[in-house]
Amino acid sequence: MGKISAQMVKQLREKTGAGIMDCKEALTECGGDINDAFDFLRKKGLATAAKRAGRAMTEGIIQSYIHMDNKLGVLVEVNCETDFVAKNDDFRQFAKNIAMHIAATNPVGIRQEDVPKEIIDKEKEIYREQVLEMGKPEQIADKIVEGKLNKYLKENCLMNQPYVRDPEISITDLLNEMIAKIGENITIRRFSRFKIGEL
Repeated sequence: MGKISAQMVKQLREKTGAGIMDCKEALTECGGDINDAFDFLRKKGLATAAKRAGRAMTEGIIQSYIHMDNKLGVLVEVNCETDFVAKNDDFRQFAKNIAMHIAATNPVGIRQEDVPKEIIDKEKEIYREQVLEMGKPEQIADKIVEGKLNKYLKENCLMNQPYVRDPEISITDLLNEMIAKIGENITIRRFSRFKIGEL
């Protein structure tokens, strides 16, 4: 195994936002392979997030993002455990990035279970009509509709979406990385997206 250079650590830090010691540990564990170290840190983030999942989050911030033409805006509430973290620059930047991502992607809900039933029913109806028009038999139509609906939810629920500033990671990955970095449970609680002329 070669020496872990400062350049390698810097590269991994830029890619993950993790601390110097965490990056060194990941590179050492993975024999200096940047991609393996990246996955190692993501798994570590997942483990940290799982450990903290039960903790109460009574602090946080409401973050806004207004697009440059002033015709599109987002408000998002991001919660954490302590006031100390709510004032942390990394936490605030994370909330800003989430608000900007919501402005760009217009998700229908945070998680699949948050998507209103009427939206799901409407999508199912559209897919069913499409499938039947293609001449598919009834018995396989349901399977196709289910597949299309799952794809729709994956693309349109915030936590499943690829992060607009780094499509290699999802919003869930981004959140878990922030939990690992901050050392507190964090959740994206709710959001509202406003666009001129839209209800």
